[in-house]
Amino acid sequence: MIRTLGFTKDNNVVADFPLDELHTFDFDWYWVDFDQPTPTENTYLDTVFHFHPLAIEDSLMRLQRPKIDYYDDCHFLVVHKMNSIELEAEEVNIFIASNFIVTYHKTPVPEIETARKRVLNQPGDWERGSYYAMYQVVDKLVDSYFPMVYNIEDRLNEIEDQLNYQRNAKAMSDVFDLRSDLLHIRRIVLPMRDLLYRIMNSGRLGLIGAERAYFGDIHDHLVKLTEMIESNRELTADMRDSHMSMNAVRMNSIMMTLTIVSTIFIPLTFVAGVYGMNFDNMPELHWHWGYFIVLGVMFIIAVSMISWFKHKGWLDFFKL
Repeated sequence: MIRTLGFTKDNNVVADFPLDELHTFDFDWYWVDFDQPTPTENTYLDTVFHFHPLAIEDSLMRLQRPKIDYYDDCHFLVVHKMNSIELEAEEVNIFIASNFIVTYHKTPVPEIETARKRVLNQPGDWERGSYYAMYQVVDKLVDSYFPMVYNIEDRLNEIEDQLNYQRNAKAMSDVFDLRSDLLHIRRIVLPMRDLLYRIMNSGRLGLIGAERAYFGDIHDHLVKLTEMIESNRELTADMRDSHMSMNAVRMNSIMMTLTIVSTIFIPLTFVAGVYGMNFDNMPELHWHWGYFIVLGVMFIIAVSMISWFKHKGWLDFFKL
């Protein structure tokens, strides 16, 4: 589907006009949106607009990294929309010149419709309306990143408040999933931040101070997103390290418990082994109170060792 929007020099708006009538109007600037175009509509990039073959090739291929290419008749940008379900990048291509903007995307992009409505409500905000439309598109795409990052941040805070590091393995699994989601978002945000930095400092676009300030605001949003992502990734790392540390302490406590029990039973096993030998010449075997004396000695050994361990503070591990 192709949607068109034109603004004449006398401030009239013409919407949804056929492409073959594009040059019949005296447009100050116009906007053509290729929304999930058909193969036939794809050919219009060449036959109607005569864009550079490399730019057309980049538009038809997926998935390009966010970038800006400069050509003689227009400039070509690749920006990314974030899929809110899979947190994957979806490509949006923009052809921009002083008198037109052409957007091209193979998946639905509600942010473009939002930008279109904003341009219709405030068509004269900038002297070059096409660059204002480009700003609106990029701004709305970047704004759509925030709810996903905020959602991850809220979920991490909930897990941190409720997490039982000793027993809640499910919560730690959620933490690792969220860390993976943050990595996906980071792969989208960082290239977009670099692109906006290039746009701000590019002399080829001819941005004036006021226009550069608007794109600088988008760049600031991307910097903020980057800081939020890094902060949340550090939080997941801290939660992971705390979980592993607590498990290590708990494992050490278990090993200490088993070691103490084994140590107590080693001399008892030795005594039982000695008097369990079947030699005829063992005088203690014929004592009337021999059995009870050996049990008493074994009891004294066990109590003595437990007392010694308690004096050394080793039994404190049982409290963990």
